[in-house]
Amino acid sequence: MNEIINNILSAVASVDPVTRTLLSSLFIMLETSFLVGLVIPGDTVVLISSTAITNLQEYIFMIVMVIVGSLTGETIGFFVGKYFGPHIRRSWLGRKLGPHRWEQAENYIDRRGGIAVFLSRFLPILHSLIPLTVGMTKMKYRTFIAWTSAACVIWTFVYVTLAAVLKDQYEAFAAKYDWAGFLFIGIVIAFIVVVSLIKKRVEKTQEKYMEEPADHDPSTVENPLGS
Repeated sequence: MNEIINNILSAVASVDPVTRTLLSSLFIMLETSFLVGLVIPGDTVVLISSTAITNLQEYIFMIVMVIVGSLTGETIGFFVGKYFGPHIRRSWLGRKLGPHRWEQAENYIDRRGGIAVFLSRFLPILHSLIPLTVGMTKMKYRTFIAWTSAACVIWTFVYVTLAAVLKDQYEAFAAKYDWAGFLFIGIVIAFIVVVSLIKKRVEKTQEKYMEEPADHDPSTVENPLGS
């Protein structure tokens, strides 16, 4: 098992640091701007790329570029929604997502405003829809970018740091124990399960805000700081 994991990590590390960091930034940008995240999750690319971080400079570069990519994607998504949102909803992809998903995003923004923007970064599917949907509402760009910036920074630090630390700990154990690979896989699986459970829990607490619209003005929200 150690050999398999070592080969995978070596393959990732063989990619030029600048290239893999820019690819992470690109995929995280595409995730929220053109719905690519519905097919290739940008967070997966970031996690994999971050396992190849070897020094502080690479760590800081990854953090900065992922945040830049996230905010660029969110900004593109906002303005694409503002000018082309209705056309996208009527497109083949928009219809494939289903009217219910769009309505959920609209209702959520309508009833929770900036909190919806913040929490959506940690929710499946919605985090790709929210920027486009917000662009079609009355929410101002400066309000949107303030809330999404906070979420993107937190998300980036958690994912990049976790991947880098986990890889370092694995290498330390692998040098001493043959079973380190199984431990590594176990931790990865546990992380995926925990993150999925947290996302489902957050989504469950927010569902009540997604089913019914309010006054169609995201500046007037319900229960702004509560759940």
